[in-house]
Amino acid sequence: MRYFLILLLFIVGLTSTRGQQNPVYSQYIFNGLTINPAYAGSHVQMSLTAMYRNQWVNLEGAPQTYSLTGHTSLMKQKIGVGLMITNDEIGSYSSQSVYGSYAYILKTPAGKLSLGLQAGFNLVSADFSDLNLFDQNDDSFNTIRNRLRPNFGAGVLFQNEFLSAGFSVPFLLNNSITGDDIEGVLSEIREARYYYLHGSLLLPLNRMRTVQLNPGLLVRAQEGSPLSMDLNAGFIFYDVFSVGASYRNIDALVTYLDLKLSDQLHFGYSYDWTTSDLNQFSNGTHEFMINYRFRVRKIHGNVECPTYYQYQ
Repeated sequence: MRYFLILLLFIVGLTSTRGQQNPVYSQYIFNGLTINPAYAGSHVQMSLTAMYRNQWVNLEGAPQTYSLTGHTSLMKQKIGVGLMITNDEIGSYSSQSVYGSYAYILKTPAGKLSLGLQAGFNLVSADFSDLNLFDQNDDSFNTIRNRLRPNFGAGVLFQNEFLSAGFSVPFLLNNSITGDDIEGVLSEIREARYYYLHGSLLLPLNRMRTVQLNPGLLVRAQEGSPLSMDLNAGFIFYDVFSVGASYRNIDALVTYLDLKLSDQLHFGYSYDWTTSDLNQFSNGTHEFMINYRFRVRKIHGNVECPTYYQYQ
């Protein structure tokens, strides 16, 4: 009965609202490439980030996501290139994706304007063998193995010393997840299109800029689902330590911290306090992040790179 309930909730979410397909991250403020390909090259130097998200702890079949992103600027900061590799598991479904990104960077008197594109593919699989089905021969629950689904998207980003703002549609195609050979309700499951509108400020609170306020906003629109909005507020101390909170109107209150371990290495952790009815079954969500940045002298030369918290 427990397996059936989880499957029923998952199917209803996917067919009527298309559910959560693209992973939802809480630390996108430190890893913008997860929501907008125009971030490629924004850190100037080579920037590598590993993330792990364990969503809705103790809820069987809840999402778990592993991701690795990397990006850098090239040609004297005229372009940026990046790569994002993700493994996402939810219920009986798993998805592996690889996306490359390219950004053309325009320098203006007011700041930098980046125009980004990304393209790649998802490998979608599903294994229903552990489910307690009423009809073991139901074709709707045939195993799905490594269905290749290409996709592409675009974004725009403007940044200067105090402001970062952008808009993106990372996945434009509404691909069928299951394919035409599977009958029944599951054949209606398609990849949803996402729209992200985001912005943040970096405001010094004293003359020495040792303490800075970092408010931000993310509006997340998914076709067939309610509008989601994150309101963020963080404090940055001596460019070494950051602590803050986010309110997500759909389901969570997020608290996060980020710590500078060395000139090149940062560690981040966030905890989502579930505010929806799922809090009766879940102990919240853990998310871990490690970011490593370094110059490649033959590519970057002696160019001055922005500080970690400038997101550039």
